[in-house]
Amino acid sequence: MASDLLDPAFPRFACNVVGRDFAVGDIHGCFSHLSRSLEAIGFDATTDRLFSVGDLVDRGPQSDQVLEWLAKPWFFSICGNHDFMTWRSALGIPYPDADHVAHGGAWLEKISGAKRSQLGRSLRALPLALEVETSIGLVGLVHADCPFDDWHEMQQVPWSRIDSTSPLAECCLWSIKRYERQYPNPIRNVRAVLHGHMTVRYPKVLGNVHFIDTGGWKPGGCFSFLELESLKALSGPINPKLGHRNR
Repeated sequence: MASDLLDPAFPRFACNVVGRDFAVGDIHGCFSHLSRSLEAIGFDATTDRLFSVGDLVDRGPQSDQVLEWLAKPWFFSICGNHDFMTWRSALGIPYPDADHVAHGGAWLEKISGAKRSQLGRSLRALPLALEVETSIGLVGLVHADCPFDDWHEMQQVPWSRIDSTSPLAECCLWSIKRYERQYPNPIRNVRAVLHGHMTVRYPKVLGNVHFIDTGGWKPGGCFSFLELESLKALSGPINPKLGHRNR
């Protein structure tokens, strides 16, 4: 169940030969609802793995539990723009182009000392992208948008030397251009690429690019899970009452 690292900043996970692999949309500190949703789809923590498309924190009531989830041996995540804002704030270098508190980051003000530092370091260590092997081909995860139309170009980037505010990183963390333009062309040399960031009512597919954040973190939404072998989407229960903040 361990990962095979091509680069410390761009992990590749070997095919899961003992269970299933799932990807989940943005979590935003709603870990209790995520747990209920995993139970509803029959997730087995002894054999299955869960990959997050990022935005683990902000808006929801349990953002402070993120370290517990990152410590789970079956849970893996890339960095989303909210994780990025959080680690910058936690380490004392707030991102100047966005107001973290206005984007749901007020919870961090209650975290101090060693836990704040650990939280910042852990979120900073999240990769901007990862890939998972299936028996049919690679599946890639990038939070907001893939900056290339060829996955081979993603594999050739020296990710461990990419600055977190570079245009390449900003595309991965913030861009909505592919979705806004409804760009239909598939990304070459990869079976599928999965994004969060854009909240959609139902999972949306453009070419081989899947948008899977269906708002499990807000009332009326649900967590969507994509089973990576089949690329079949499963939905958890509707979230009836958890509070949220605007994007």
